[in-house]
Amino acid sequence: MPAQIITTDDLREFKMELLSELKTMLTSHSNTNEKKYLKSSDIMEMLKISPGTLQNLRINGTLPYSKVGGVIYYDFDDIKKVIAENRIHNKF
Repeated sequence: MPAQIITTDDLREFKMELLSELKTMLTSHSNTNEKKYLKSSDIMEMLKISPGTLQNLRINGTLPYSKVGGVIYYDFDDIKKVIAENRIHNKF
């Protein structure tokens, strides 16, 4: 079996192809897994908050929600909007 020499250009090209494929996979994966409406358990896990904190966010009007048949749903776009509106910019 003949030896094959791999150059730094070959490695660079391989790296670029690999990164391109990974970006494509991550982009397609993130679009398919994003739900429009989330349940309370999803929100608590995503924001790392307790049930009481989530209830307070509902009560004080910070987090809009819908209730259908006893199940509370949150619009994912509303969650992103609340996070963006409460962003704190520290100046050091």
